[in-house]
Amino acid sequence: MTSGTTEKPDSELLLKVTGMHCASCAATVQTAIEATPGVETASVSVTQGLATILGNDLEVETLIEAVKDRGFDAEPIVQTSAPAELRSEIELRHNKAERLWRNRALIGIGLWIPMALLHWFAPQAWHSWVPWVMLLGASLVLATAGAGFYRSAFSAAMRKTTNMDTLIAIGATTAYVFSVVVFIMRLAGSAIEQQLYFTEAAALLGIISLGHWLEARASAKAGSAVRELLKLQPEQAELIDESGETKLIPSANVKPGDNMIIRPGSRVPVDGEVIEGESEVDESLVTGESVPVVKKLNSTVIAGSVNTTGRLIVKASVDGHHTTIARIAELVQRAQSSKAQIQRLADKVCSIFVPAVLLIAAFTIIGWSIASFVAGDAALFTKGVIATVTVLIISCPCALGLATPMAVMVGTGAASRNGILVKSAQALEIAGKCQHVVFDKTGTLTTGKPSLSTITVDTDQFSENDVLSFAAAVEMPSEHPIARAIVNYAKKLELDIPTVTDFIAIPGQGVKGIVNGQAVEISRDDSATCKITIDGKQVGTLIVADEIREDAKQAITMLHQMGLSVTLLSGDRQEVAQRVGDALGLAPNEIHAQATPESKADLIAKLPPGSAMVGDGINDAAALAQSDLGIALASGTTIAIESADVIIPGEHVVAVAQTISVARQTLATIKQNLFFAFIYNAVAIPFAAFGLLGLYGPLYAAFAMAGSDITVIGNALRLKHNLDKELADKP
Repeated sequence: MTSGTTEKPDSELLLKVTGMHCASCAATVQTAIEATPGVETASVSVTQGLATILGNDLEVETLIEAVKDRGFDAEPIVQTSAPAELRSEIELRHNKAERLWRNRALIGIGLWIPMALLHWFAPQAWHSWVPWVMLLGASLVLATAGAGFYRSAFSAAMRKTTNMDTLIAIGATTAYVFSVVVFIMRLAGSAIEQQLYFTEAAALLGIISLGHWLEARASAKAGSAVRELLKLQPEQAELIDESGETKLIPSANVKPGDNMIIRPGSRVPVDGEVIEGESEVDESLVTGESVPVVKKLNSTVIAGSVNTTGRLIVKASVDGHHTTIARIAELVQRAQSSKAQIQRLADKVCSIFVPAVLLIAAFTIIGWSIASFVAGDAALFTKGVIATVTVLIISCPCALGLATPMAVMVGTGAASRNGILVKSAQALEIAGKCQHVVFDKTGTLTTGKPSLSTITVDTDQFSENDVLSFAAAVEMPSEHPIARAIVNYAKKLELDIPTVTDFIAIPGQGVKGIVNGQAVEISRDDSATCKITIDGKQVGTLIVADEIREDAKQAITMLHQMGLSVTLLSGDRQEVAQRVGDALGLAPNEIHAQATPESKADLIAKLPPGSAMVGDGINDAAALAQSDLGIALASGTTIAIESADVIIPGEHVVAVAQTISVARQTLATIKQNLFFAFIYNAVAIPFAAFGLLGLYGPLYAAFAMAGSDITVIGNALRLKHNLDKELADKP
């Protein structure tokens, strides 16, 4: 790995790595990649079969050679693949892994069960030929179900390293060879009464393959979020050519500038802009916004959203390979393949675990051999062989390799299905430890659009509607945002708005004109307070303010209930920020106003570790980048989104609290999984080494190891159930 440089990586490369079976394999690949010149950091996911590499002047061929030198295959992932192609590739990879382990499990268990039945229930008359059946059955299992384990272990040995398959291969081979030796001695006339372990050798490979099959199924299920996202983009688009003729083409072939017809009930194939028609479009599966959005001339539409009523003609703004759906799916896939800091601890343990287990196994057989020699009891040596095999089997830390990636895949997948995009496992881990959230005001806690909030009438001569009607009439010709807010509110109430004559706009002061023969004047101040004067007499006051988002108060309440402190950080005036803060239930010391982009970043830098910044604008980009966890609204600017670690739906600030809740539950599940994996090995190895599991220790070990995998998988699926239920009940 390149060291001693402060230069930021200038490129990123994704490699698809095949041949990995366990966390130790992933650690081996990662070590090889990080040793390659130019590489700054690398993250390798065994569940995704993906290597994410950051560095400077990365050479693809050099990196692939480094991976191949360790006994694995690799190829670059082309980022311009169409969504349908990406979906097929992901499904193919998951289906291949699941099919491989299913076949091995069926062969191993399919032969083990009849072997076990013969062993326990065969009549006395059959005992002369039953061992031959056991030998044949075990040999078939080792040659078929065991072939993959042996190839992996041999490949690791050729690289002068070890992996989890090393333990399995040595354990199964020891049990098998020991039984063959005993069987040959019996055929030679020896009266040895030693137990044969052909059945246990077959059971070991069959049960472990069953555990891997369950892992592959669970990984495919946990990783379904990416496939489901990619399914949102239709595979075909209906194009209109210059002559007005329509034709269907693959959506991947759409080019910027192509005109597409989006009929009622169909999905938008590619991001674009409406050039004809008007309709309501359901964007809930993409943005999380539950209410259909009206789309008309010049409105933008997102690939994957559903056109509900009218017919639209949309001009494509991107090609079929770079849609919003494709970018979201890429973000989710990278997040699921990235590693949290807590996972790196597990990887480090895995890298030294297998050699440590081999050392323990060596001490076990040596210790029992010495005891056998001292006591003059050959049975103790046999017991030592059994104990050694049991140590090798029971120590296999597959659950350790699954503990973090399974939970991360579930957490990021559940979040993405609800419009929350977590860019990395590190971001998820930080969110789970977050204790302080800083909110930008304009465009984040508020809509960023002025709206009429208060109407005050100063005379009995006019009603509120009368005052508003006069004000809307004189503001109608103005393009000022405050004028638009007053007019829009009057239209919302369906008031009759008279026509204004002799309209005059006074820059920085207000407007005036003649309405129904009366002189109406509106004077505005810096706080957006509008005083209405009719024929020289003040009749009322209108206050226009930035509208607070509907769920903003609920979001802050949820964060407070979760034990987090909240700060409002705004570049607006103190009185405006204070008014918004009061409405949201914030204390005066939680409100900071008149902040510049630089002072925002400085304030964030002074906060304790575990702080998050939520923003949407260009002026928030520095603060988002400075914070431990940057959260951007999807409706915000591109630079803010790119600076953030998490992207939430633009209309749902409550998603901040949901993100932290998802992260906390995911982090708790990771810790539980690691506990299950560590405690299992810590308790089981001494029992195995001292022979406390008895003659059938290898069989018990195989069941226990598969059980630890199932515990981790089950815990991850429990997390998925809980998150899906919680997010389905979101406000």
